[in-house]
Amino acid sequence: MNLTLIVIVVIILTSIALNKLSSKMGVPVLLLFIILGIFLGWNDTRMMEQYQVVETTCSTALIFIIFYGGFGTKWSTARPVIRESAFLATFGVLVTAALTGLFCHFALKWGWIESMLMGSVVSSTDAASVFSILRSHKMGLKNNTAPMLEIESGSNDPCSYLLTVIMISLLKNEAVGFAIVWKIFAQLAFGLLLGALIAQGTVWLLRRVRLPEGFSSLFFVAVALLSYALPSMIGGNGYLSAYIVGIILGNTNLRDRKEMVSFFDGITSFTQILIFCLLGVMAIPGNLMKAIVPALLIFAFLTLIARPASIFAILAPFKRFEAPQMGFISFVGLRGAASIVFAIMTLNPDVPLANDIFSIVFCIVLISMSLQGSLIPSAAKAFNMIDSSVDVMKTFNDFSEAESVSFGVLNIKENDKWKGKVIKDLLLPKDVQITMILREGSKIVPRGNTEIKTGDKVVICSRAFSNDNDTNLIEHPVSNNSQWIGTAVKDYPYKGDSILVMIRRGDEHIIPNGNTVIQRGDILFILNGEL
Repeated sequence: MNLTLIVIVVIILTSIALNKLSSKMGVPVLLLFIILGIFLGWNDTRMMEQYQVVETTCSTALIFIIFYGGFGTKWSTARPVIRESAFLATFGVLVTAALTGLFCHFALKWGWIESMLMGSVVSSTDAASVFSILRSHKMGLKNNTAPMLEIESGSNDPCSYLLTVIMISLLKNEAVGFAIVWKIFAQLAFGLLLGALIAQGTVWLLRRVRLPEGFSSLFFVAVALLSYALPSMIGGNGYLSAYIVGIILGNTNLRDRKEMVSFFDGITSFTQILIFCLLGVMAIPGNLMKAIVPALLIFAFLTLIARPASIFAILAPFKRFEAPQMGFISFVGLRGAASIVFAIMTLNPDVPLANDIFSIVFCIVLISMSLQGSLIPSAAKAFNMIDSSVDVMKTFNDFSEAESVSFGVLNIKENDKWKGKVIKDLLLPKDVQITMILREGSKIVPRGNTEIKTGDKVVICSRAFSNDNDTNLIEHPVSNNSQWIGTAVKDYPYKGDSILVMIRRGDEHIIPNGNTVIQRGDILFILNGEL
C-alpha cells in the first residue's frame, strides 16, 4: 500500500510539472501521460484479469468528463451555433464512423461489423485536448468557431458510445432485428428523458434545501454518478443523460455554482490523467509495433477524408460557413479520452475480434495528439481563423463574467476631497463607477447631480484584478516588541514589490495611507512580496 501511495504522489507531482512543460511545448499534457503510462506498465502481456477493473474505472472517469463538458458549456455563447453543433455531434459522428468503417473493410480487408466497430470507437472528438491548446495559446477564433467545437466535442461522445455498444452487441450475437431498433430507441429516449428529469429534480431540491457547508461537492458527484447509472439500468444512454444534466445545472443560477467549476475542473483533469495513464499501462509494446501501420492508414483517412467529408456535408448547406472555417473545424478533430474508453471496451474477452482494435486506437490517439495537436496553432493561422479580439475563455461556463467586477467602499470624512461634490464632477477612471451611497441607514441610487456628504459610504465598482503572475496576500502580526510600533506606513521597510493594503486593528479594518501609524497588536496585510 505504501508503494501505491508513493506512485500516486509521483503521478500527481509529475502532472503539475508536465502541465507547465506542455504549455511551453504546445502539445496536450495528456499526451505526456500516455508516455508515462507506457513506462509504468511496460510489459509484453496484458493482464486480462484486470480488464473489468480498468473498464469500470475508465467508464466512471468518462462520466465526470462528459458531465463537466455539459456543466462548463455556456448556453448564451452556444445558442447561436447549437443547431449546427447538434448535427455535427450526431450525423457527423454517423458519417465519420461509416466512412472509416468502409475504409477498414475495403482497404484493410476487415470484416463488416469489426470495421464499423473501429469507425464507431474513433468517431468522437476530444474537447479537452483541443481547448488545452487554445487556452495555452490564448487563441480566439472567428465566427463562433470555439463554441461550436466545444458543443460538438462535448456532446458527440454519447452517439459514439451508442454505435460502439451496438457493434459490440452484433459481434456477440446479442442484438438482431427489432432488438437493435429497441436498443437505439431506449438509449436515446431514456437518456434524454431521465437526464432532463434528474436535472430538474436536482434544481428543485437545491432551491429548497441548503446543503451543509462542505457537502456541495459530494452532492454534485452523486448527481453526476446518478445521471449515468439510473438510465443505464433500464437501457438508456448514461453518457447522454450525464451531459444533459451537466448542461442544465451549469446554466442554472444555483448556490455554490462557482465553487463547482473549480472542483470539477480538478476532478476532470485527474480523471483524464487516469484514463491516459491506463491507456499506456494496458498497452503491449509488441502489439503496438504491429498496429502502427494500420493505425497510420486509418488516421490518415480519418483526418484527410472521413472527418472533412462529414464537416463539409453537414455545414455547407447552412451557407454561412466558409471553406477555411470548415477546413479548420475538420482539422482539429482530435481523438482522446472517449476513444480510449470505448477501445478498452473491446478488450472484453467475450468480444471476438480478428484485429487488435485497442492497440490501433492507442496509436491513433498518440498520433492525433502529437501531430494534430502540435499543428493546431499553425492550422489556425493557415486557415486565417485567429481573431485577437475574441476571448477563448468566454467559450466556457467558468463564470468569469460574474467575477469580472469587484466592489469597494469609501468612507467620506470631514476633510475628504469628495465632500460637497456632485458625482458628475468627480474625475473617475473609465472602469470605475459609483453604484450606491449609504447615508444614515438609507440606500441612495446615485445620479449625476447627487451630492456626496460627510459620513457617506460610497460603494464603487471596478474591474476585478487578475493576472497570471504569482500574487500572494500574507498576514504579518505586529509583535509587542516590534521596532516598527509608532512608525508611519510610509516609513515601513517593504521588500521587493510589496505593498501594505490593509491593517486589522481589533474589530476595525483600516485602509492605510502614508501617514497611518502602526500600533502594537496590528495585523498587517501585505500584498505580493517579502517582509
